[in-house]
Parts: sequence; structure tokens; C-alpha cells
Amino acid sequence: MTNQQIDINEIAKSLKELGHPTRLAIFKRVIKAGYQGIAVGDIQQQLAIPGSTLSHHISSLASAGLLTQRREGRTLFCVAQYDSLTNVINFLQDECCIDEQQSEIIP
Repeated sequence: MTNQQIDINEIAKSLKELGHPTRLAIFKRVIKAGYQGIAVGDIQQQLAIPGSTLSHHISSLASAGLLTQRREGRTLFCVAQYDSLTNVINFLQDECCIDEQQSEIIP
């Protein structure tokens, strides 16, 4: 497998996980929290998601490398992996319009 295939597989997994509306809402909430992260209980309260469902979705996002979790005492926090998010965005933008003919570009 080439590096490009590995990247494509990783990006595809991230996009697959973000393609679910609940996971996308969770990830957006984690992103909004910034680098300190957000307590799982706060996500559950803000999005009105049952605990078992939330746990399943967080696990899926973590397996795709989009977030990590850290424990502080009895509180579990979700923290976005901004490098992974940047990789997905860059992958989608890197070759934007690269095949467009120079002669077709209007100054």
C-alpha cells in the first residue's frame, strides 16, 4: 500500500465517521470547546443524547483519530485532534482546480 492509499484510507474513515449527523454534531461541539476539550457530560446535556449512544459515537470518532479522551478525576473530557481535522481539509483542498487549463483562467 502506498502512502497516498494510506492517506486516502485515513481520510475516508474520518469522512465516514463525520458523515453521521449525530457524530458530526458531537465533533462540532468538541471543536467549539477548543484545546481544553469538553466534558462528556456537557456534550450529553447540550445535545440531549443518551449516554450509551454518546459513548458509541465518541468511540467511533476516536477510532478515526478525530478526538481523544482524557480523564480528570471522575470527569472524562473529549479533545479534538486538530491535526487530523486539518489533514482532512488539506486533502480536500490540495489539488483543487489543479487540472484546470491555464488558458481557461480569466485574469
